[in-house]
Amino acid sequence: MKTVVVPESNQPVVLEYEGNDAIAPNLKEVRSGESGVGIDETLIPETTPSRETAGLRYNPVAITEQYRKAPLTVLGRILNITFPVLLFAMGIWWDRWRGQNPLNRRHRAIQLRKLLTKLGPAYIKVGQALSTRPDLVPPVFLEELSLLQDQLPPFPNEVAFQFIQEELGDSPERIYAELTSDPVAAASLGQVYKGKLKTGEIVAVKVQRPGLDRLITLDLYILRSLAGWVQKNVKRVRSNLVAIMDEFGARIYEEMDYAQEGRNAELFAKLYGHLPDIYVPQIYWEYTGKRVLTMEWITGTKLTKMDAIADQGLDVKYLVEVGVQCSLRQLLEHGFFHADPHPGNLLATPEGKLAYLDFGMMSQVKPYQRYGLIEAVVHLVNRDFVGLARDYVTLEFLTPDTDLSPIIPALENVFKDALGASVAELNFKSITDQLSEVMYEYPFRVPAYYALIIRSLVTLEGIAINIDPNFKVLSKAYPYIAKRLLTDSSPELRGSLKDLLIKDGSFRWNRLENLLRNAAKSSDYNLNNVLNQTLEFIFSERGTIIREQLIQEIIKSLDTFGRQTLDNFTHTVQVQLGWIDKNKTPAKTVEVPQSTDHIKRIWEILSHTPGFDPLQLVPMIPQLLIKPETQEMGQKIAGGLVQRLIARLIREVLLQDVSDEEQFIGEISVSPRENPAPNLALPPAKVVSHHRS
Repeated sequence: MKTVVVPESNQPVVLEYEGNDAIAPNLKEVRSGESGVGIDETLIPETTPSRETAGLRYNPVAITEQYRKAPLTVLGRILNITFPVLLFAMGIWWDRWRGQNPLNRRHRAIQLRKLLTKLGPAYIKVGQALSTRPDLVPPVFLEELSLLQDQLPPFPNEVAFQFIQEELGDSPERIYAELTSDPVAAASLGQVYKGKLKTGEIVAVKVQRPGLDRLITLDLYILRSLAGWVQKNVKRVRSNLVAIMDEFGARIYEEMDYAQEGRNAELFAKLYGHLPDIYVPQIYWEYTGKRVLTMEWITGTKLTKMDAIADQGLDVKYLVEVGVQCSLRQLLEHGFFHADPHPGNLLATPEGKLAYLDFGMMSQVKPYQRYGLIEAVVHLVNRDFVGLARDYVTLEFLTPDTDLSPIIPALENVFKDALGASVAELNFKSITDQLSEVMYEYPFRVPAYYALIIRSLVTLEGIAINIDPNFKVLSKAYPYIAKRLLTDSSPELRGSLKDLLIKDGSFRWNRLENLLRNAAKSSDYNLNNVLNQTLEFIFSERGTIIREQLIQEIIKSLDTFGRQTLDNFTHTVQVQLGWIDKNKTPAKTVEVPQSTDHIKRIWEILSHTPGFDPLQLVPMIPQLLIKPETQEMGQKIAGGLVQRLIARLIREVLLQDVSDEEQFIGEISVSPRENPAPNLALPPAKVVSHHRS
């Protein structure tokens, strides 16, 4: 296990991986770290970028200085953007004025696609994001916008082949055994040729568009300036729009560096390539540079082509679920995530795997943010809106000095109806839409990292909804979250687990049952590890509260079992002595605690969980018995049973005698031979007088 430094981003993150250093150029070794899941994934940028990547570092200050000196260039670009957009808007207005619905007119959809294509890569990416949202975009527009994924106008081969020679040091015909005469696909940042190496491997050769950095830099400057103006002059906007634009700019700049994309691909393969039915293509470094990327050719079908996938005998819904599970691990486990999962980047292979293609736009979530997101889900499940409001402080939506008192009821008002049935019935878009109302009203700020997370999740959910309108991402996500709550030993998630299982001093067995059922659906769920970690946690200092709950439940169960055993023994003796009929069932004097039924159901869940082997716990028993916490539990259980026995003795023997005496006195006092009124009052008076003397 090694920790490496990846020249990935301007946000510090540490990553441990196993493997050969040769697969990841420009990585340098640092000290190992730890995390709750065994991998601490922090991507730390190199302090001195390599010559190949130094020119592509996003620097908003330098960009601002550059374009402040070129106002005519900026004005010309603004006019080039504004006039086509106004013409399109006027066309939409004209259609509505004539009583026509522009959303159903194909020529308007074609017009929008061509407009975005003409405006350039930044706007093409907006169209790509919209192309995955059938709940937002009409079908006619959806179909046209989907063409933005891989059917853009190509640039001349002469330019592409010149870039190959400049980057790789020789002409394409001398480098590759075969190369298609024309590109097989053209995307926003480059175009792809199908080729063959002299060693026989079939490859995809991606070549960057000419003048790309200049156009993107100018658009970023304009959009960043607009964001700054809005942030300064529109008081209702509290989010740091400039920071969001800078985050987007940093990702775009990394996407323009194909060598960085290759490093991202190999890092992605190390973290997620082992997951079931996930496939990441190989990078050929000898044929890769800043503007040229050579990677393994993947034969596959876009996820949105459901009929074509079904014709191959593949289950497209299953592949979407594979993508959801992979995304959860990206966001909540390792923090290194694919920020641009549109259908053009996700293919169903003939072997039934989900292949990721484009690794240019990647980002990361810091450990405290990952735990904060899981804790927010737990608080949402618990309807704990106080905790949810605090989560927004942890996740940097609210400043620590924010008054949460008006925000808590606002959150409750937003989610009370949505959570009426089940959290699994919510989708990410409905959550973000409902939260937007609260965020607009109160001093929320949208962090830069959150914008890319939502873009990634909403895009993936859009693909899922396109395949199955009833698909609920959260229903597929909860098994993974349940597994994390049960298996992650971090203090943050142990605290969340305690909050989920214990409320107002009582243990919520139904929640534990639900967690175990859901966790069993997670593909990499190891129940024996869960049991080992659970026992270790229970008998640690952090497990004190749960131990106290267990002590009470054990006392109740043992007391109930003892009383039932005594009743059965008494019944058997009475039958043997002939005092009662042997066919008479013993009277039930004790009520079985609900926890007993829960424990039975939990045991059934455990016994039916794949991989459950109780014999693996046997070696742990001697170790547990010698723990001071175990001995303390035994003493408390014994003391609790003795207390219950003494209390029952007092109640059933001593108090029963008093009750019999009172009943006898009462019978005398109501005798028909005496006047009842004086006798009801006199005996108590004599007793009181006697005690006072």
